[in-house]
Amino acid sequence: MDHSSEPILPLETLRAFEASARLGSFSSAAEKLNLTHGAISRQVAKLEAWLGLKVFDRGARGVSLTLEGQRLFLRTTEAFALIANTTERWSEPRGTAVVRLTSIPSICGLWLMPRLSALENGPTKLRIVLDIDIRQADLDDEGIDVSIRCGRGRIPGRISVQLFEERCFPIASPALAEEIGAGAPERLLRYPLIHDSDASAWRAWFGEHGMDYRPRPQDRRFEDYNLVLDAAAHNLGIALARPPLTQDQLQSGRIVAVDKRRVLNPVSYWMDRPMGRPRPAAAELIRRIGAKAGLDAKVIENFLAADH
Repeated sequence: MDHSSEPILPLETLRAFEASARLGSFSSAAEKLNLTHGAISRQVAKLEAWLGLKVFDRGARGVSLTLEGQRLFLRTTEAFALIANTTERWSEPRGTAVVRLTSIPSICGLWLMPRLSALENGPTKLRIVLDIDIRQADLDDEGIDVSIRCGRGRIPGRISVQLFEERCFPIASPALAEEIGAGAPERLLRYPLIHDSDASAWRAWFGEHGMDYRPRPQDRRFEDYNLVLDAAAHNLGIALARPPLTQDQLQSGRIVAVDKRRVLNPVSYWMDRPMGRPRPAAAELIRRIGAKAGLDAKVIENFLAADH
């Protein structure tokens, strides 16, 4: 088949195929790559659909390569050998204690990074591989153990638990905050307002005070909340603090509160995991994240035990 106009297969798909071919079993490949049997099976199915042909014959005791599969295995092995010989190539750590965690840049930088050392260190040492993602990809297919995201509820095909909510309040640079001063909420509308891709937090804040806010030409929008904070710190307008993402920046004095009135953000933080039983290392990381987020231990254990 001609795939010249189709997306290139992800490396994870070829890695799943190569391990299955080398070990003769999806289960053995899953154990080797620290994935589930279902994830390996889906990656191989994705490969076969992309190629338009079978690469494995399935049997009761494992899998065996078809003729086309043998040819692909030879080429894949050669390609991996070439990659391995590239001395400057970054090699992603693997092992039973490695846990892959995906989230958006703002959560990774503002919430996870300050806690990363504590999350990795404990009675059991973990190695967290951060996967920056805004696509809400299929966790099992991508080999992801845990996801932390902003959202309004559960996502089908995942097991989810709410980590925490946030009560937002207006913030700005110290210089702009001094200029704005204290007073009624409507005084903020004299200045540019800064928000990310979702303006619902500002709408909720003004709505709590009887005003209908809609983004205006003078307001600014940035896709990532890190940039929202940078814009506020550089006198470009007023943003909303989203505790606990802004905790360190407020403590440093880079940004300060403009108005102390707080409103619940319609968007909250969720932790997701794939269906099925998590690996021991993933379960341990989930417990540690839950503790850092202030979740009751029973809530976390129910989240780990859930199967749908």
